Amino acid sequence: MRQGRVEYLTSTQPIGINPPLRYSTTQSFLFLSGRLKPPLEIKLKAHSSSSSAKLCAAQYKDYVTQFSDFNISEALKKRIASLNFITPTPVQAGAVPPALEGKDVLATAQTGTGKTLSFILPILEKLAKTESRSATALILLPTRELAMQVETHFRNLNTNPANSVALVCGGMAEGPQLQLIRRGARLIVATPGRLEDYLKRKLVKLDQVQILVLDEVDRMLDMGFKPAIRRIADCLPQSRQTLCYSATLDAQIREVVREYMKDPVRIEIGSVLKPSENVELQTFEVEQDKKHELLEHLLESGEGSFLVFVRTKHGADRVATRLVRSGHSATQIHGDRSQAQRNQALKSFSEGRHRILVATDVAARGIDVAHVAHVVNYDIPKVAEDFVHRIGRTGRASSKGIASTFASASERSDLRKIERSLSISMKRFRVTAPQSA
Repeated sequence: MRQGRVEYLTSTQPIGINPPLRYSTTQSFLFLSGRLKPPLEIKLKAHSSSSSAKLCAAQYKDYVTQFSDFNISEALKKRIASLNFITPTPVQAGAVPPALEGKDVLATAQTGTGKTLSFILPILEKLAKTESRSATALILLPTRELAMQVETHFRNLNTNPANSVALVCGGMAEGPQLQLIRRGARLIVATPGRLEDYLKRKLVKLDQVQILVLDEVDRMLDMGFKPAIRRIADCLPQSRQTLCYSATLDAQIREVVREYMKDPVRIEIGSVLKPSENVELQTFEVEQDKKHELLEHLLESGEGSFLVFVRTKHGADRVATRLVRSGHSATQIHGDRSQAQRNQALKSFSEGRHRILVATDVAARGIDVAHVAHVVNYDIPKVAEDFVHRIGRTGRASSKGIASTFASASERSDLRKIERSLSISMKRFRVTAPQSA
C-alpha cells in the first residue's frame, strides 16, 4: 500500500481522474462500499411552555401511534391511508392533537420531520367545521418554492372541492391570485412580502382568519420579513389560533411567541439547530480545482439523486453545465432564473427526470423532495444555520442520507466554525495525488 499524507488510505486504487485522487483518513472507513451506520431514532423532547398548558406533546404521543388515532374525519383518514401514510412522525404525533383542540403550538424541529402535514391536517379539520366565503386559514412561508409545495400538499390531502386555496407569492402574475381570493378561497398560502403588498392596496381582507401558520419563521425573520409579519398579524382577529414552526429558538423567535401566541404547547423534536441524526456527515479536504472531479467520482460511485449546493449563481450555472457536458442529467436553480425555470427545475428533479439539482441557498429551504439520497456542499456556507438546512434536504422522515462537504484550504476555517457552533465533528477525508512507490 502506498502511503499518502496521513496514516492510512481507504483504497490503493486511483479513482479515475488525472492526476488520480485518493481518499485518506486517520480512521479506517470504506467509503466506496456505500454503507452507512444505522440511523439513530429521532428523539422527542417536548414540554409545555406555560404552566397553564396542561397537555404536552409527549403525552399526546403516548396514545398516537397511527394516523387513524387522530381525532379527524373518516374522509380525511381514508385520504391519508390512500397516500400510504400510516405512522405519524414525532412532530406530527406531538403537534396535531393539541392543534386539533384549538391550542396554539410552538414546534422547533429539523427540516424533513413532517412539519407540513402537522399543520395541514388541523387546517382541513377547521375548514370542515367552518362556513365562510373568505379565508379561514393563512399559511406564511419564506419562499415561493416552499409555498408552492405546501399548496400541493394541501390539494393532495383535501377531500372537499369547496376548500379552494390561493397561492400568493411574488414573481407570479397577480391576476389569478386575486381572482381566487375574490372567489372565496378558504386557505391562503403566502410569502409575507406579496401578501403585505395586497393588504396595503386593500385588495384582500383577513378579518375572518381563524388559524395562522408561521412556517420556517426563523428563516422569514432572517430575510427581513418581521415588519411584514407584524402588519399582517395586525389584520387578523385576536381570537385566532397560531401554529409556529422554526428550526431554531432564539431571542427573535421568543419575541414572536410573546407577540402572536397564547400559552402555546411547546414541542421540540431532537435538538434545535442540529444536523439530523439520519444523515451521515463527511468532509473532504480537497483543493478548489479538484472539487469537480471529486463530485464526478461521488456521482459515479453512489446511487440516487444528488442535491449540490454552491455559493453563487454563476457557480451554479458553471457546475451544472460541466455536469451536463460530462453526460450527467443535471439542472440548476438560483435567484436569476425565472419563476417558470425554477418551477420546471424543481419538478424535473422531484420527478426523477434529472438526477442532479445544483442550487444556491435561495433554494435550501424551498426544496421538499423525498428521494434526495446525497447532499453535497460544493462550497461551504457562511453560517451554521444554512449548513443545517442544506443537509436537511436528505435523511428526511425515517430515511437515511449522506451529506458531503468539500473544503478547500481557504474554507477550512469556516468549516471549523460550523463544527464548533453545532458541537459536531465530521468524519474527514483528504483527497491527494498518490505518492510514487
